[in-house]
Amino acid sequence: MLKLIIENAIKAMRSGEATAEAAILHAAVHGWYEGHIQGEDACPGCDFRGGLPKQQGPGHPRRA
Repeated sequence: MLKLIIENAIKAMRSGEATAEAAILHAAVHGWYEGHIQGEDACPGCDFRGGLPKQQGPGHPRRA
């Protein structure tokens, strides 16, 4: 998916549809989002939000 996002950003930049800044921003945002979706699929119920793992309990299961 990331390869496709980057290819589309390059294509938009080369065609004049987007500036280099806009193409980079688009690729970064969509790449981050796809990673987020993949992470949710890999760990249903997780609520990890980027804290250091040593500050979290074992794994990242959602606590009731």
